[in-house]
Amino acid sequence: MNPTDIKVIAFDADDTLWHNEQYFREAEEKFWALLEDYLPPHTTARELLITEMQNIALYGYGIKAFTLSMIETAIRITEGRITATSIQTIINFGKDILGKPVELLTGVEAVLQSLQGQYRLVVATKGDLLDQERKLKKSGLARYFHHIEIMSEKKESDYEKLIRHLDIAPSQFLMIGNSVKSDILPVLNIGGAAIHIPYHITWAHEHAEVNVDHAGFRQIGSIEEVVVVMGGSR
Repeated sequence: MNPTDIKVIAFDADDTLWHNEQYFREAEEKFWALLEDYLPPHTTARELLITEMQNIALYGYGIKAFTLSMIETAIRITEGRITATSIQTIINFGKDILGKPVELLTGVEAVLQSLQGQYRLVVATKGDLLDQERKLKKSGLARYFHHIEIMSEKKESDYEKLIRHLDIAPSQFLMIGNSVKSDILPVLNIGGAAIHIPYHITWAHEHAEVNVDHAGFRQIGSIEEVVVVMGGSR
């Protein structure tokens, strides 16, 4: 990756700019406990993931999709015996996530301040539109971004559409995110550059067991290292 070629830097949002997956994990643990009279936690976890994967095409990503999948899984596991009270409890698990504060990862705002004016900064994230808009507003970061793209998926065609909208060549586009599957591989495949910043918790759907060997790829330990990779101020 040649930093001097880059004109647009796009950031994933969840677990790249702010904490997110940890709240889903907390809700999952409560869900497992709710159904422990029917199945052990690891089995309930597997059944929930199966439901989520089946429902992505219908519901997409985000808290509402997660909540609906929990309800469907609970009905299946209990063979329809789950009570209305327990279903309300599951709904409340989802609402609790919606009420969580937006906690920025360390160094995020300082990095955006450093890069703003040198590059066009973009948010490129997937998930529920209302929820992502809510988190962006709560984060206080919207003023740093030239463009916000909330995507239903992050496939090569989705990134190509974004790059056309930004009116740049793929080689001028850098994506920064925590998911190799969604943030890194599709961008590299279309000729862009990508920086991977691992997060300590990753949703099973986003796991990608692959060693990335590509000239346009970097892996760093924290978002604060982005400024160093980009060579400081231009």
